[in-house]
Amino acid sequence: MESRALKMGTSPMGKLILSMSIPAMFSMMVQALYNVIDGIFISNVSEAALTAVTLIFPINMLIIAISVGTGIGVNSLIARRLGQKLYEEANNVASQSYRLVFISGGVFAFLGFFFSRSFVELFTANQFVIDNATIYCQIVTVLSIFIMMQINNDRILQAQGNMIVPMVTNLIGATTHIILAYFLIFGHGIFPELGVTGAAVATVSGEGVGVALGTYYVFGREHLIKIKIRGFKINLQIIKSIYAVGFPAIVMQSLASVMLLALNGILIGYSEAAVAVLGVYFRTQAFIFMPVFGLTQGIMPIIGYNYGAKNKERLMRAYKIALLMAISIMAFGTAVFQLIPNQIFDLFSATPEMYSIGIYAFRVISIGFILAAYGIICSVFFQGMGHGMYSLLVSLARQLVGIIPLAFIFSNIFGLYGIWWAFPASELIGTVASSIVLYIIYVKEIESLDEESIFIRS
Repeated sequence: MESRALKMGTSPMGKLILSMSIPAMFSMMVQALYNVIDGIFISNVSEAALTAVTLIFPINMLIIAISVGTGIGVNSLIARRLGQKLYEEANNVASQSYRLVFISGGVFAFLGFFFSRSFVELFTANQFVIDNATIYCQIVTVLSIFIMMQINNDRILQAQGNMIVPMVTNLIGATTHIILAYFLIFGHGIFPELGVTGAAVATVSGEGVGVALGTYYVFGREHLIKIKIRGFKINLQIIKSIYAVGFPAIVMQSLASVMLLALNGILIGYSEAAVAVLGVYFRTQAFIFMPVFGLTQGIMPIIGYNYGAKNKERLMRAYKIALLMAISIMAFGTAVFQLIPNQIFDLFSATPEMYSIGIYAFRVISIGFILAAYGIICSVFFQGMGHGMYSLLVSLARQLVGIIPLAFIFSNIFGLYGIWWAFPASELIGTVASSIVLYIIYVKEIESLDEESIFIRS
């Protein structure tokens, strides 16, 4: 088990990144697949049903933002402690993380149960959309503990170099989701026809299966990390260290939710079809972005380990190889969105209005994909080194200084079709911000990194 962690400091870098990333990339692709299949199934119910689910998409993204952000902090801190050979501290970090999961899950359950309808009514007066979006939101928030626990299990295993088990648990959970979605949305055999509600039940059921399998492996098998449950007190210093990276990551991830909320608010002023197009985009772009996010899961512990071990050469080599891989993936994605947007909308039973809006939107948005690859890899590089605030600043530049205000400005000047240009414009802003931050970090820390002098942050 210790040799699995040590490989992050010794294995050939290209082979190491592939072995660490491919399972996570595959797992993320499976998640993207079930999101797309969900969208296809729901779009066959009605355009209004797809709009209802799209309105709740920001809430799903916020739940994932809290989970992934905390997981990033946990992953980065465990990997750095393993690199420093501080095994007991790594154990304590993992143990504290489960306390944070239950607190976060409880908050979402309370807010979702009591305030879902009020949230939906901010966006629409369509009673079908309100009723269906409300029940969908209540189900996914009250049982949000499932996805939070699953992500936490994954990050603890990945920090030790174990990428296979998270892949397997995600695959089984996603398969469960897809099968149940088909039967529960449309009603087959003993299953009732539940429509949008069926999609929500399938979602949390798949997550429940995934977390059950992952929890069994984390607590029922031997690992380098030893997790304490009983007689273990909350350690505020460890929590502070987790959120030194995790909180900026949470805010950064949450910006996507805020962005989607704002865009929904702008687009629904034009038509529900425009909101549905945005929903189709966020589901299908996941096929391009999820492999890159899987890549970041693979390189995060590698960066953290080699930074903790003070190995400059391996640190920078990991960054360069990951960047090349991410750009290649995004170049492929750009080609797909430019060449076959019609075929993508065919899958979602698109109306003529959705075709008219969506084909143009896909071609404009995808112009910024390659720039996004650079920003994503820079962000995980900063996080792996413990610089969560730098990642946050770059994301703020992209999404608060970028997409939201630009979408508002462009919509007022150019109308609906101007909104989509905010996406590539914001990626250009993010590229500039990432380059400035990367230069600062390299000059201040990486350039002089060696065995004798390095600042080890808590």
